[in-house]
Amino acid sequence: MAKKVVATLSKGDALKLTKLIQVKKSTKTGAYTFRSRIVPSELVKEMVSSKM
Repeated sequence: MAKKVVATLSKGDALKLTKLIQVKKSTKTGAYTFRSRIVPSELVKEMVSSKM
């Protein structure tokens, strides 16, 4: 059963945040793993270019 979650990531003058989901394929099994984090919008490009 799925559950719907509604969350407010920012309020008013707070930082603008973005949910970042990265996918990595395992070389051993071929399975995909997902890593999700909430990061400031200014750091999205830096986080995407970095390795997990």
